[in-house]
Amino acid sequence: MSQKLVCLSTALILASAFAGSINAEDRNAVIAREAGAMRDRLVQMRRDFHRHPELSNREERTSKKIAETLRALQIPVETGVAKYGVVATIKGGRPGKNVAVRADIDGLPIEETMDVPYKSVNKGVKHACGHDLHTTVGLATAELLWKHRAELPGTVTVFFQPAEEGVPPGETGGATLMIQEGLLDRIKPAAMFALHSMPTVPVGMASYRPGGQMASSDRFKITVTGKQSHGAEPHRGIDPIVIGSQLVLALQSIDSRRIDPVEPVVVTVGTFHGGMRFNIVAPVVEMEGTLRTLSPVVRDDARRLINEISTGIAAAGGATATVVFDDLPNPVLMNDEALSKFGDASLRRTLGPTNVRQDPPRMVAEDFAHFAQKVPSFYFFIGVGNAARGITGNLHTAEFDIDEEALVFGTKAMTNLVWDFLEAK
Repeated sequence: MSQKLVCLSTALILASAFAGSINAEDRNAVIAREAGAMRDRLVQMRRDFHRHPELSNREERTSKKIAETLRALQIPVETGVAKYGVVATIKGGRPGKNVAVRADIDGLPIEETMDVPYKSVNKGVKHACGHDLHTTVGLATAELLWKHRAELPGTVTVFFQPAEEGVPPGETGGATLMIQEGLLDRIKPAAMFALHSMPTVPVGMASYRPGGQMASSDRFKITVTGKQSHGAEPHRGIDPIVIGSQLVLALQSIDSRRIDPVEPVVVTVGTFHGGMRFNIVAPVVEMEGTLRTLSPVVRDDARRLINEISTGIAAAGGATATVVFDDLPNPVLMNDEALSKFGDASLRRTLGPTNVRQDPPRMVAEDFAHFAQKVPSFYFFIGVGNAARGITGNLHTAEFDIDEEALVFGTKAMTNLVWDFLEAK
């Protein structure tokens, strides 16, 4: 066969690849070609989101840009979900299941210090967790699925969630508000998918873990109330700073002495506030911290111990302590076992058989866990690190960045994952 005929044959195959249900390998080739062709546009889109990060429950511009992008493609859009959430619906031309894709959109209160062309213009706010990538991949996935909707079996809901990083005090938002507003009841997904940037995973690769992938996250506040006195006469008061310092150290015994050492648990006191002057014994000290576990049983035990240790040490020093836990903590993020096997196979087809790995669970947390409690879910990490280029900054740091090739890899991975699931019997 002549080279001209070979080229013509290849073109005809690609042109007709979506004429009906095709095998995953052929579809993977088409998705790879189309995602690769979008690269420059995806980079531009991600950089725009990166320049304009917004904090949780404040994602007004981000939400508007997402909706504008989807409407320009004529994708049906719902806005104002859980404040600034956006929901896109892609109804396929063939009957099938419902599936949902989540992309989180908020930034963090971190000052951008990197001198890059896409440096944040919002002082004190940065996309330091890769949500700019997540949003861009969500939009690209929606675009590719919409483009081929006539051949798509079932319905895909791609939704863009605000406030994943945690709502401001006194507010509601994030995954729990979306659930309360009835999103899952309306879309009725048979499965849900989400990805997250990971700098410790090289670009071009993905990682996941079946079962408990990410830890539960409890936020606690401890208030130690003593008695104010002159700093030169501490015996006339009850010093909550001394008592609180003892308490911080004692809480570390939960992990080292009170919980089975094979069970992961982290207790971190992140803030410690008290006092108003160098020579005054403070009346009150307030501390805030986080508890992370991978087991509901360990979580219950650790919460009990935090309360017992705090009140006991305070009482021994003549003070009182109150412990308050967040009303809506994140549970353990559970990857459905069967869906994990399916996801592994799909990712290996897309990224290559040696570019997918299982990693140990991580003690960071995610409010996607609330969705995963209600719908079988698969959550994976997409590699964004590139040591050769110096892209190694950790999540939630001023040095965090991504290798932008991950935009194409993430788009291919998520698009194929969704379509593979819809095609599966």
